[in-house]
Amino acid sequence: MTEYTSDIKTIPYNDELIFSMLSDMSNLERIKDKIPEDQVKQFTFDRDHCSFEINPVGKIEFQIIDREPNKTIKFETTNSPVPINLWIQLIQTEEKITKMKMTLRADLNPFLKPMVSKPLQDALDKISNVIATLPYE
Repeated sequence: MTEYTSDIKTIPYNDELIFSMLSDMSNLERIKDKIPEDQVKQFTFDRDHCSFEINPVGKIEFQIIDREPNKTIKFETTNSPVPINLWIQLIQTEEKITKMKMTLRADLNPFLKPMVSKPLQDALDKISNVIATLPYE
């Protein structure tokens, strides 16, 4: 497994608010308009799942597999060209300050790794930036 991590982000909300929103994928409705329709198509979601199509990759589906209240949310792909695990870690450092880090692990073969490493890291960084700037109230 190849591992990618985001920078640690500071979010100006408490961990309970952040966890509550991120652990329910139906809350993606709030940011649906920020997703570029020319890059991501057929975006669907419910509490535990989301799916979308990305050219030229195809359909990708994520499912929440574990929730540790106010600390960790773990996801895995149920449909993807390569198996991917993703998790979000939260640590509240002050009353309204929470640190967040995202980690992605992908099962990449040696041929594929050089081609997808940079796009995967870039995607992880973009997602963590969006999550860090969401309104959680």
